[in-house]
Parts: sequence; structure tokens; C-alpha cells
Amino acid sequence: MPDFILCQWSAWAPGLDSKENRLIEPSNATLPECVPKMLQRRLTPLARAVFNVAAPCVERGKTLPVVFSSAHGEICKSLVMLKAIQAGEELSPTAFSLSVHNAIAGLFSIAYGNSQEITVIAPGQEGVAPAFIEAFGILHEGADEVLIVLYDEPIADFYPTAPFKLNVDFPCALALKIALNGDGQIMEFCPSTQPRDDGEHPVQLLALIKFLLSDELSLRLGNQGHSWIWHKK
Repeated sequence: MPDFILCQWSAWAPGLDSKENRLIEPSNATLPECVPKMLQRRLTPLARAVFNVAAPCVERGKTLPVVFSSAHGEICKSLVMLKAIQAGEELSPTAFSLSVHNAIAGLFSIAYGNSQEITVIAPGQEGVAPAFIEAFGILHEGADEVLIVLYDEPIADFYPTAPFKLNVDFPCALALKIALNGDGQIMEFCPSTQPRDDGEHPVQLLALIKFLLSDELSLRLGNQGHSWIWHKK
């Protein structure tokens, strides 16, 4: 894989203690002005986190391709609806439409008037790397910049997670605007031969945020024989 430029990034991880201004404090978070009031009422806490991290990476009046990646999406919202069905209650069509895996991406495209390519992936055990691979493909097809948005929230206790590394204790969201040329942090992304067992998307996402906040130069993440290296140059 070639080097890339990390032009801008912003993260939401309430459990981390850092003075980095790119780590958004939930207590100070406000939704972007472009989000209509009608749309704001439809945003779940996870969607609000996504909108908050994406906002600093999107220039006013400019659209760009986006890759959204989440292991579980709005799974907690789905559980609420399943319980409603069990109780014999009727489901709201709006609630259902906003629980599907690409719901947050759809709301984002409406709010920003973004008609460019938007991809939504559920990477399973592959973790955060597939979002980068997808974004690099878009860049090499001719896009100047691509926005990567990674997000997940804690899974409800109803779902068993042990012995798998599926869960974190708080919602996490990370937006990264990347390019092949321009100003920013030069980084390398390449395969690694080192066997890894770093857990699924939510766990790797938190590790990636911590890496960006730290002075560490390299990060290795992977599962089941597939592992990758992110390196700051």
C-alpha cells in the first residue's frame, strides 16, 4: 500500500482523558448548523457522535466520498424494537428505517447534500482495516479526498459477548479525511505478517484513537492471520 496523507481527524471517546482538541468533549458538543431541526430529532446518541466527529473534516460547501464502517451499527435500537414486537406493540416505520446499518450514512448525505459515493461496511472480525482499503480504492479511482468514519457503541447486555472481544465501555466515533497528496500527517498503511488477536471493530477503533492521540509511531491491528500496520512518518 502507498503512503497517504492524514489531512484531518476528529474523535469521540468519552472514556479517554486527553487535552487534544481533536478529541471532542460530549459536554461541549453541538450539532453542525447544516443539520435541520427536523433531522436533529431523528439522531440517536451514536448518530450525534458521528455527526460531531465528521463536522471538522468537512469543508463548508464541499462534498467528498465517504466510507462508513461499524460492526454493530444501531443494534441497541434494533433490540428496543424487538422487545416492542414481543410486547405486541406496533413498530414505527420511521424507527425501523433509522435502525438499519446504513441509516446514519443516509442522514449524513441528507444533512450535507452529499451526492458523492458513500459506502457503508460491516467488517466483522477484520476490524478497522477494510475501511482504509475501501478508501484507498476510491482515491486511486481519482477522488482528491475521502472521509472515513468509524463508529460503534456498547452492546446491550442482552447479547453475549464473551469470550469474544466485541465491546467497549463507551461509544466511540472517529472521522479521518485522507488524501494521496497535500498537507497533513504522512502515514503508511501496509500488511503485517505478525499474528494478531486484537478483537473486532469497536476494540480496534478505540486502539486507533489512542494511537492518534499518542506519540507512538506504529500501530498493529488484526485478527485470524490478517494484520495491518499504521505508521506515522
